[in-house]
Amino acid sequence: MTLSSKRLAVGFCAAAGAVGIWWVSGLAGAGNTASRTASAGPSAPTDAARVTIQQIAAAIKTHIAEKTAADGGFFHLQHPQAGKELRLKLVRVHMEYLSELGGGVQFACVDLADTEGDVYDVDFFLAGTPGAMTVTETTVHKLNGQPYYAWKQQPDGTWRRISVDAASPRELGVITGVDRFEFRYRADLPDFAEPARMWLPFPESDEYQNVEIRSIQAPGRREIVRDRDHANRILFLDLTPADGGGVVEIVFGVERREKAANRAPAGDVESYLKPDRLVPVGGRFEQIAQEVLKDKDGELVRPRALYDHVIDSVRYMKYGDRWGNGDANYACDVGTGNCTEFHSYFMALARSDRIPSRFAIGVAIPAERDEGGIDGYHCWAEFYADEKWWPVDISEGDKYSRLATYYFGRQPANRFELSRGRDLVVDPLPASGPINFLAYPLLEVGGRPASAKVEFSFTRAKRAAD
Repeated sequence: MTLSSKRLAVGFCAAAGAVGIWWVSGLAGAGNTASRTASAGPSAPTDAARVTIQQIAAAIKTHIAEKTAADGGFFHLQHPQAGKELRLKLVRVHMEYLSELGGGVQFACVDLADTEGDVYDVDFFLAGTPGAMTVTETTVHKLNGQPYYAWKQQPDGTWRRISVDAASPRELGVITGVDRFEFRYRADLPDFAEPARMWLPFPESDEYQNVEIRSIQAPGRREIVRDRDHANRILFLDLTPADGGGVVEIVFGVERREKAANRAPAGDVESYLKPDRLVPVGGRFEQIAQEVLKDKDGELVRPRALYDHVIDSVRYMKYGDRWGNGDANYACDVGTGNCTEFHSYFMALARSDRIPSRFAIGVAIPAERDEGGIDGYHCWAEFYADEKWWPVDISEGDKYSRLATYYFGRQPANRFELSRGRDLVVDPLPASGPINFLAYPLLEVGGRPASAKVEFSFTRAKRAAD
């Protein structure tokens, strides 16, 4: 396996969000040069000495800023797997993965971009007490979302770094059968001086997920509305300046079943051949599809060829200011993006070949731990063939090459669908027009777009069987 290979086998950083005693040990072949042990015991700090997540974030940002200033405007990092030194700039700190491990050891996970635009996920271990933390180990974990190693939880609750080849499907993010969890959706409103409106997903039960609303905290006047074309249930909030700085928090109890090709009611299949605003049909997408599908025949052969083409053509990269909109033209032009670009490009190609396809968005619930923060939304698609809807998760198939066949036709149980479809038309309609897709809340203040701070977290009700 080479680092230049597009289909790099992968693992997980998400284990870093777990709680409890930790033991992280470097393994040969994983690109690690050191081992780390963190144990709670007589030497563990008192509660008063334990650092907070905010203090860990401040410490790692200070470390990166100081090294960047000292090294000519870039954070320099040796990359043993590639045999070169990286020149990086900070993109973001993963707040949901920052952890106090006990014994005066802390963990941080950070995205940094190099001069070529590649994004590296870097793991940092720190040691010390509040105000006196220093970095003790720095390891490149992922390149454009594709990890070099995985994490495995031990029977005693500690964690160990392992090679990707030794990771189980669960350690690569897949729970089969049934998963049960409590999901917490939180949005912190900014202060505002004008009337405001907010639209949030308000998911409900279907054939593959049972959803219980356990609690709702929300300011303003509430109304449940549905979009015109996909019948998503949406929570609409009519807000006044007095609601500024408030909190919206919804707690869901979810039982989710693994999804395979299914004969669910197809509805108006022809409607899934039509373009969306950011998912054109025809033109160059038809030309690309014709080239990819030359000499390909069969109801499943053709969509699988498009699935493989997207994996080979698009890199998972959250970099720049246009990714994350689900723009098929952007994915085609730049060849990078997140899950929205992967699936929008696939749908543009599929629809251009008269393969009905549809979009859904929600959350990938971490498989290898049972509680903690979640790194934002995740989306997927389905195509219609052989009188069935087939789920595909192309960005995950790209990250986890061992699971590329699984993700063509199956969706793991550790998912939570928030809404489906694109260009959602609701009443009342946002001033910006139809909603591109709905996972994070859409907020408008005085008819202008505004942002709310969003946090997703979960607690697994019972450890699901592998």
